[in-house]
Amino acid sequence: MVNTGEINGSSNLMDFLDEPIPDVGTYEDFHTIDWLREKSRDTDRHRKITIKSKESVWEFIKGLLDAWSGWVVMLLIGLLAGTLAGVIDLAVDWMTDLKEGICLDGFWYSQEQCCWTSNEATFDDRDKCPQWQKWSELMIEKSEGASAYILNYFLYIMWALTFAFLAVSLVRVFAPYACGSGIPEIKTILSGFIIRGYLGKWTLLIKTVTLVLVVSSGLSLGKEGPSVHVACCCGNLFSSLLSKYSKNEGKRREVLSAAAAVGVSVAFGAPIGGVLFSLEEVSYYFPLKTLWRSFFAALVAAFTLRSINPFGNSRLVLFYVEYHTPWYMAELFPFILLGVFGGLWGTLFIRCNIAWCRRRKTTSLGKYPVLEVIVVTAITAIIAYPNPYTRRSTSELISELFNDCGALESSQLCDYINDINMTRPVDDIPDRPAGPGVYTAMWQLALALVFKIVITIFTFGMKIPSGLFIPSIAVGAIAGRIVGVGVEQLAYHHHDWIIFRNWCRPGADCVTPGLYAMVGAAACLGGVTRMTVSLVVIMFELTGGLEYIVPLMAAAVTSKWVADAFGKEGIYEAHIHLNGYPFLDVKDEFTHRTLATDVMRPRRGEPPLSVLTQDNMTVEDVETLIKDTDYNGFPVVVSRDSERLIGFAQRRELIIAIKNARQRQDGVVSNSVVYFTEDPPELPANSPHPLKLRRILNLSPFTVTDHTPMETVVDIFRKLGLRQCLVTRSGRLLGIITKKDVLRHMAQMANQDPESIMFN
Repeated sequence: MVNTGEINGSSNLMDFLDEPIPDVGTYEDFHTIDWLREKSRDTDRHRKITIKSKESVWEFIKGLLDAWSGWVVMLLIGLLAGTLAGVIDLAVDWMTDLKEGICLDGFWYSQEQCCWTSNEATFDDRDKCPQWQKWSELMIEKSEGASAYILNYFLYIMWALTFAFLAVSLVRVFAPYACGSGIPEIKTILSGFIIRGYLGKWTLLIKTVTLVLVVSSGLSLGKEGPSVHVACCCGNLFSSLLSKYSKNEGKRREVLSAAAAVGVSVAFGAPIGGVLFSLEEVSYYFPLKTLWRSFFAALVAAFTLRSINPFGNSRLVLFYVEYHTPWYMAELFPFILLGVFGGLWGTLFIRCNIAWCRRRKTTSLGKYPVLEVIVVTAITAIIAYPNPYTRRSTSELISELFNDCGALESSQLCDYINDINMTRPVDDIPDRPAGPGVYTAMWQLALALVFKIVITIFTFGMKIPSGLFIPSIAVGAIAGRIVGVGVEQLAYHHHDWIIFRNWCRPGADCVTPGLYAMVGAAACLGGVTRMTVSLVVIMFELTGGLEYIVPLMAAAVTSKWVADAFGKEGIYEAHIHLNGYPFLDVKDEFTHRTLATDVMRPRRGEPPLSVLTQDNMTVEDVETLIKDTDYNGFPVVVSRDSERLIGFAQRRELIIAIKNARQRQDGVVSNSVVYFTEDPPELPANSPHPLKLRRILNLSPFTVTDHTPMETVVDIFRKLGLRQCLVTRSGRLLGIITKKDVLRHMAQMANQDPESIMFN
């Protein structure tokens, strides 16, 4: 008999879940979002706005504001990220110079700014002026000699240690998530994983401050990777202000994809490269609308950075170069050799760095992050100071390596023996024999190359913000410049050889060593990250070398082929797997002939699947099931006998719904019946009020049959961003496949430890 009077009298209470409940539809930390549900919710929200906009002018205006809110968020992200990038560049410039000396006119001036207005600075020594004093000049009034050298050496090391200690302490105390590059985690978050606090306000503040400190300390790392993290923190900050983004994790990730593009745009001054980087390297879901907004946000950020003009050269980048000689077909051979070197360096770096990071994770080394940073900084500073090419900031080094030797260049790399009778224009200087300065520079660069290769392996992954772009570019630029000078001297001394005869006549400007440095830089960065299209665009935007796209493409493709021969993973994918993030890489191929029934749970011999029935379980039964298991959700079936699938209920939403019902609805007790159908079940007259939970039920969970090939299942998980998928046969529930089951199976098929994918 049905207790119709009481049920009808309290229908408004039983159906209270027909209205949204706080926290229903949100996700717990370290869980994956349901892309399909987020997309469906946004479609419903959009449909409601469209219907309401026809009711009144005010609703129409609200609809327009909603449509434009995305562009406003992009504008704000671009402005904030561009401003932060400009401030970081200026602060790094000042603090890097602070290790060597101070400006008497104002301690806040860098060496270059200090000598800008000086009338006593010459062109050859444009960074030397009476207003700028080294520490030895200030303290013991000596600029030369052993005592001055030792004092400057000691203070260089002390400043480096101070900056590094401050950075690691700030990260450890205030924002542990501010360490590392951030790109592996950003990729994982964009694929749908939740890491609360990773893009928070504290992380943004501490990462910005510590990024200045670690780059200024002289460690072999860059600010470009962390700039992506900083920009994504800006994106998260502004998206949380609008319910359109804060209440929909799928929409929030569209904003974060655009923010990643902004990060590269301001780091390299490469807006187009930033958009392509986000598309090729970090984004999981990148609709056309996000492409346009990324483009707009990158444009705003680049314009903001240009307005600040941190480098004082009216350009977005420090490495802008102008070459005056075209490249020749015969040069493709050394360019491809540089590509091979880049691929081999990438493979060596990834394997050694991952081995070291794994050792850090699994041994007591990981318990002393502050000590590790101090030791690596001390070693770096002690070895770097004697060599002028490792003492200066890596960005300045790269800038010098990229530059062509003009008539007014005073660099040691441009110490060629000039012909007294030369009457050529300034921009068209013929190839000349190398002088003693060039040979000295070559062995110093060779030592710098070995040092950078070794120290970067131990630096990347420490508990401080650390980017990999600049160290990789530096390694490639050093190798490229050495090869470039070698080819130049070979062409000069053997211009009658058949390979040089057609294009390199005596007295001609044939070879540009700076171009080789640029190509080497692209090759090494490509070998480490496995980027191709975005890499080439970033490099030509970075340097302005538009006509050298073909050499850059040849080097990038070669380095990728060589590196892929030893393993498909780039450095970011390798760190994702090392940390056990649940990331399904679109680039991974699954070619094994297994079926859904081989992967689904429960397996043979395991307990049966934990399920909810549609109308014969009590609140206590549901709470007991939740307490006794740790599953993220439960299939709902007609009955345990039939196992006919009705839908799927998330664990978090069940907990919240029952808690809210107990607080807001009278009569809901432990033995109240829970039902997921439209109409309440028939109950005895004296039974307590039933609880309707149909609203939280997903009535269209994704299902496959038990004979679906796993190749198809993996593809479905990738392209639809599923959390789980149910396995059925003729409508009967057989089992469930979760994202972690897919990742475990893929690891098993690749002869890896299946438990290595567990979040660590």
